[in-house]
Amino acid sequence: MQSARKPDATILIIFGAGGDLTWRKITPALYNLFLDGWLPEKFAIIGLDIKDLSDDQYRERLHDGIDQFSRSGKSKSEDWEKFAPMINYRKADFTNQETYNNLSQQISIIEKNWGEKSNRIFYMAIPPAFIEPIAEQLGKSEIAEDKDHARIVVEKPFGHDLNSAKNLNKILCNIFNECQIYRIDHYLGKETVQNMIAFRFANALFEPIWNRNYIDHVQITVAEQVGVEHRGGYYDNAGALRDMIQNHLLQLLCLVAMEPPVSFNADEVRNKKVDVLRAIRKYKNEEVHANAVRGQYDKGWIEGQKVIGYREEPGVNRISETETFAAIKLFIDNWRWQDVPFYLRSGKRMTDKISVITIQFRPVPHHAFPTESLENWQPNRLIINIQPEKEIRLRFQAKKPGIKMILNPVEMTFNYDHAYSADSPEAYETLILDVMLGDATLFMRGDQVESAWEIIMPILDKWQSTSSIDFPNYASGSWGPEEAEALIARDGHNWIMIPAKTLEN
Repeated sequence: MQSARKPDATILIIFGAGGDLTWRKITPALYNLFLDGWLPEKFAIIGLDIKDLSDDQYRERLHDGIDQFSRSGKSKSEDWEKFAPMINYRKADFTNQETYNNLSQQISIIEKNWGEKSNRIFYMAIPPAFIEPIAEQLGKSEIAEDKDHARIVVEKPFGHDLNSAKNLNKILCNIFNECQIYRIDHYLGKETVQNMIAFRFANALFEPIWNRNYIDHVQITVAEQVGVEHRGGYYDNAGALRDMIQNHLLQLLCLVAMEPPVSFNADEVRNKKVDVLRAIRKYKNEEVHANAVRGQYDKGWIEGQKVIGYREEPGVNRISETETFAAIKLFIDNWRWQDVPFYLRSGKRMTDKISVITIQFRPVPHHAFPTESLENWQPNRLIINIQPEKEIRLRFQAKKPGIKMILNPVEMTFNYDHAYSADSPEAYETLILDVMLGDATLFMRGDQVESAWEIIMPILDKWQSTSSIDFPNYASGSWGPEEAEALIARDGHNWIMIPAKTLEN
């Protein structure tokens, strides 16, 4: 989020370079940054993994990933021939000190050839269990001792619970300064999510009514049509509350609810987010049932195709009690948001793939119109759609054409694809470039991660201590369990359905 400038000389070291994340996301993002002219002239990738591959074999694998997943489409031979020499691969044992001695020598050779010191970015594209031993080895080898030039990128999940997150923060902060640690959440790199900051703080129109006096409630929905796919083993030890609510949805909530920052200094923005998390009401054990709902998908139909239930997925326990759906109601106890409910829900195998924030405004204090004019009246609503469409929609009342005064809801829509001809960068492009530039605005700080865990721990503890006797409790292709409807209906509201198919029209 800094001003447009190229990073300084950079060496990107990817631990887990042979994995799916590197293949699908990281390398296509780097390739697009290269095509768009954002990579520095002096740039190198060092991939480390247990697999025995030559440089050429590894480059071909990444080439295949770029052709499949790059937003710019299949690579042109002349572009690939310029990009490929930047890629190097080394077979490595992450627990062996010799790996880090060899890595240090390779970095020194590259920097000597360049004639200058580089930024060293250590990207953890690995299972969480490897983060601690790799960080400790980096500390022992002193390869990351230059605090101004060494950075570490850590993918979610950041911890399995509050205690493990605190322990991981402690380990990392014993080796790195907090300013060197980039805890990455790809949701924060999405164009529409970033636009929340511009929308709220660059316009005078909404901020005066962005509070409990005018906003009735807020809904945040992140729904997926897919099941757990090849992640059954991981997901069965995580669940929707850990995998989605604790990070993605709470980060979206922070952007909606945060106070205006004094500046867009990284720590100033993150301070405001932490203030929100600390103000969220923590539930007691006996309050969890009334404010949180869990579900697990059964077999069903998705777009005309029959799909299996969660317990039938590869790698999943056949009597698993892991939730694939979670919905919670939260309150932010501060002056701006007191008593305004925030409803968050996320689930797999749902009707549509959609990520959306809905701001529902309070009704006008008095209707001066005759009763017959109000038959179609609906409250004002602001819809911020993150995916599949990138758009912001405002619903308000207007007079229906005709002699009589009849009110009818209408919408104003801002759509990225319609407004701009240029392609929006993928989330990983934005975030990786920010790491190279040393801009941590879109990354989670240690206290932010711990505050998010503190919010969901009472719910996790309650669910883990109580069996889910009704699992599976929603069919694939539905909007989740009936209890989720009851959660919001008790307050006189309903989940606002915004099908992706409607948004695409």
